[in-house]
Amino acid sequence: MEATDVLIRPIRDVDAEAMGRVHAQVWHETYDGMVSKAALEAVSPKRLADLWTHYAKRGPEHRHAAALVGGEIVGFAASGPARDEDAPAPRELYFVYLLDSWHRKGIGRALFDAVVDDGEPLYGWIAKNYPGGTGFYEKRGFRLDGVERQEPFLGETLTEVRFSRA
Repeated sequence: MEATDVLIRPIRDVDAEAMGRVHAQVWHETYDGMVSKAALEAVSPKRLADLWTHYAKRGPEHRHAAALVGGEIVGFAASGPARDEDAPAPRELYFVYLLDSWHRKGIGRALFDAVVDDGEPLYGWIAKNYPGGTGFYEKRGFRLDGVERQEPFLGETLTEVRFSRA
């Protein structure tokens, strides 16, 4: 795969069904071992697709992108206004998700760059002990800042750690 084989573009409402399928698969790949198999088996691509139906209509302060290879969505990312009262930055990186088979090909970096300005002060959350997660963010100037939270996820509780960059 070459960089020219990947298209990074805004998420569109017509992407909802594909986004739901990819989102469900990414969650299975990412959270296996962090939450129960029963919780992951309950993930519905249809339910996730419903969440994506109007995502593209969010205001201009929300930035979102999908990565397509051969016309198929393989990952997505989004950032927007901080959602936490004690936010260390005015903007939050909500997620960068990529199917496992497309890791380490520059697509995650391209998605990140599509939703974040160079050097922009930013923060976000990742699951504690997320395999390989901190390395991706550290390469982009983030540091874990010592803040943790317990967050409901798929009917269970997931410990998340916050990373930020000034």
